[in-house]
Amino acid sequence: MIRLTGVSKRYPDGTVAVRELDLAVRPGELVALVGPSGCGKSTILRMVNRLVEPTTGTVSIDGQDVTRADAVRLRRSIGYVIQQVGLFPHQTVAANVATVPGLLGWDRARTRARTSELLELVGLDPATYAGRYPHELSGGQRQRVGVARALAADPPVLLMDEPFGAVDPVARDRLQAEFRRIQGELRKTVLFVTHDIEEAVRLADRIAVLSEGGVLEQLADPATVLGAPANDFVADFAGSDRGLRRLAVTPIEVQDLVHPATVLLDDPVPSALAALDGAAEPYAVVLGRDGSLHGWVSQRTLGGAGGGAVADRVRRFDEAVQVGDSLRSGLAVIVQHDAGWLPVLEGERYVGVLTPEAVYAALRRTAPVHDPEPLPQA
Repeated sequence: MIRLTGVSKRYPDGTVAVRELDLAVRPGELVALVGPSGCGKSTILRMVNRLVEPTTGTVSIDGQDVTRADAVRLRRSIGYVIQQVGLFPHQTVAANVATVPGLLGWDRARTRARTSELLELVGLDPATYAGRYPHELSGGQRQRVGVARALAADPPVLLMDEPFGAVDPVARDRLQAEFRRIQGELRKTVLFVTHDIEEAVRLADRIAVLSEGGVLEQLADPATVLGAPANDFVADFAGSDRGLRRLAVTPIEVQDLVHPATVLLDDPVPSALAALDGAAEPYAVVLGRDGSLHGWVSQRTLGGAGGGAVADRVRRFDEAVQVGDSLRSGLAVIVQHDAGWLPVLEGERYVGVLTPEAVYAALRRTAPVHDPEPLPQA
């Protein structure tokens, strides 16, 4: 969808902002541009919508050379979100969102419907917020309006330049989660600039790591950038704790789980004690006959060989996680509850237990082997 081929930007004073860059963003993909200040991230973004003209090379969207397109029409067809939002202060939220539809000549009914739809999409109730002005909103709310405005004309391409960098950490975390949800629904083709490797890891399908002068050092999925950096520059930029960051992009899989003894909710206590006798773990997971999770028991909680059923002695779990959740989320629950293990579900069905040792084993198993990736076809 977006392709930069041999793109360079050299200024009259001889400064090279970007040097011979080849980069492709696939349809529906989010590629994050990361790197230190002065590596040309924002310049690359602005060359895509021609706020900056490339010195050499070509930039194309869906196979069309943008340098041959009408610049104004081009920009109206591309969503653009910046750090400072740039809302019009004397216009309402609804009027701000409707800016591009108005320029495109949409009628009032269509514009009003689209505005309401987008405010709901970004988590702002139209009945509450449509008539407000930017100064009546929090920083996070203004950023949400900025995202809604960028999506108003349903552009296939979205350019985002440090969009959440000016808000506090709590609001930023919420905005990232909200945008990840929106992108999951809409699958726009997104070029996203950030200086924060954690943000890139959380949001991006692939990460382009740039060094000074816009030199592309590595283009790969987050797990590969963190687990198999292409060179020392990428390793240093990703940070010495990049192994821990991989927790956020590595999913919990059934093959990584531990499988302690299981007993049924209606089993008699003596049967449960027999199942625990000689078991590898000092506890058993309690299931219903349909495989649903009900809790756990141990020799201590069973209280000896008395009568009754397991249902009378079962202890409930504080939390459980799902297959496909990140190792980070699972480990966070384990640490929060000071537990040695955590049940994992697939839907409503119990499939195993996550332990700190299993987390470590999963990270080792999924450590990527670096293999330079050819330039993909857009």
